[in-house]
Amino acid sequence: MHPFPACAKAHAGFALLRSDRQVFSGLNMNRRSLYPALAMAALIVLWEILVRALGVPSYVLPAPTQVLKALYTDRAALLAHSAVTVGEALGGMGISLVCAILLGILMDASEGVKACVYPVLVVTQTVPMIVLSPILILYLGFGAAPKILTVVLMCFFPVVVSFADGMAQVDPNYVNLIRSYGGSALQVYTQVKIPYALPALFSGLKVAATYSISGAVVGEWVASQSGIGYYLLRVKNSYALDKMFASVLVIIALSLMMNGLIWIISRICLPYLNRKRGGNKK
Repeated sequence: MHPFPACAKAHAGFALLRSDRQVFSGLNMNRRSLYPALAMAALIVLWEILVRALGVPSYVLPAPTQVLKALYTDRAALLAHSAVTVGEALGGMGISLVCAILLGILMDASEGVKACVYPVLVVTQTVPMIVLSPILILYLGFGAAPKILTVVLMCFFPVVVSFADGMAQVDPNYVNLIRSYGGSALQVYTQVKIPYALPALFSGLKVAATYSISGAVVGEWVASQSGIGYYLLRVKNSYALDKMFASVLVIIALSLMMNGLIWIISRICLPYLNRKRGGNKK
């Protein structure tokens, strides 16, 4: 028997209240996720009804069922072209990551480098990639190189800026502690700044992952013999709008897949953030 029955009842009541709050918060999260899905489903159903009722021809606006049919019938071609686009996106993302880490460290280590490079990075974002793609193809040819470089130019900026800002927000006391024990500049970065900036780095990578597929598609639009962008142009020229919409669905799915891949890697590399978020929810 508990020595203080009133305290035992109070603890049981608090535990029950806490569990009820967790249940209600879970229900609220499910509702927030359900509402957009219901709205999207309602729009798709309305789209299907209007196309069927008004007799809109497929070369003007295909019905959702026609799009799904085209997605299924052309699944082999879409899969083959998607593999090319994903390869270009992954190659560009990898190059962007390596270059962003190196340049981010240089920008953090030297204010002069940051003052010179940062404005140039901002200017590069004002030029549309569809304008640069023909220039890249002129110098790099019609292979995969100009497509990968297009992905690099689209993905590099958010990654390097997020990583540099993450290192700039490190508490100076941590840096001073390492230096007080005789730590070198390399140890300051490997033991303090880079680990501290990893959450910001993954935030930038999530943004870049969404851009990566778009960058590869833009490069394929200009000159290519494969890839989902090439497939999209080919079906556009034949006025096969159902296949065009199917390719758009594939591009959306690939972009979400790239973003999800970065999310999974971040959860593996940063398990302490998962524990922290779980503790905050309790």
